[in-house]
Amino acid sequence: MQHIEIGGVALEISIAGEGPPLLFLHGGDYFAQNRAFLENLARRWRVFVPRHPGFGQSERPDGFRTVHDLAYLYLDLLEQQRLDDAVLVGSSFGGWIALEMCIRSVERISRLVLIDSLGVKFGAREERDIVDIYALAADEVLRRTFYDPQRWVPDYGQLSDEEATAIARDREATVLYGWRPYMHDPGLRQWLHRVKLPALVLWGENDGIVWPDYGEKLCRALPDARFATIRQTGHYPQIERSDEVADAIVSFAEVKR
Repeated sequence: MQHIEIGGVALEISIAGEGPPLLFLHGGDYFAQNRAFLENLARRWRVFVPRHPGFGQSERPDGFRTVHDLAYLYLDLLEQQRLDDAVLVGSSFGGWIALEMCIRSVERISRLVLIDSLGVKFGAREERDIVDIYALAADEVLRRTFYDPQRWVPDYGQLSDEEATAIARDREATVLYGWRPYMHDPGLRQWLHRVKLPALVLWGENDGIVWPDYGEKLCRALPDARFATIRQTGHYPQIERSDEVADAIVSFAEVKR
């Protein structure tokens, strides 16, 4: 990881690979488990992976309290780094940020990939679109998050203090940005028509946090999107089947529209 400054905000970021630019926005948890997936993408793209302010070792400025702040920050990142025709990939919480970016500007973005994204409210006021993970037992959350939790959930007792602290900061920051209202922006749905670029909506077939039918609704709400599921995966398919998800992104990005 290296550090750059965007409009006075110090940002921790990983940059790897050669080729056209790809910006990956991570979810609220399990950041380290994305490594194989990101290494795969770096064979085809120059991959930029920022740690959201307040996550990992990135500091959160006092004024950063909403996903809107993150969206504007990453639009500034695209501009500062002169990343034109970038592929934008967002996972879970990162997918929400990606949507907020795209309703504001797609000037430097060529394609959008949403992986089990949060952020949009489709159901009625009393209907829950996104499972409240803070109201469930820890074991239940893991069963809903991964198809094979035993393989992918880290042994927290074996982590270094630095690794454990980063995970704790990730979870704390996710709550700060997404608690009220819970993991969505009430006004986002009405502006999805502004996402005027090709989009791929990928979903874990066994996601128990945000069900696949939510992904299908999201796909239908976007002007130019296609939907696909990844078998035997939960909320983070790029972790459980990194090659399959990377291949789907490559195929999508290479199709001429």
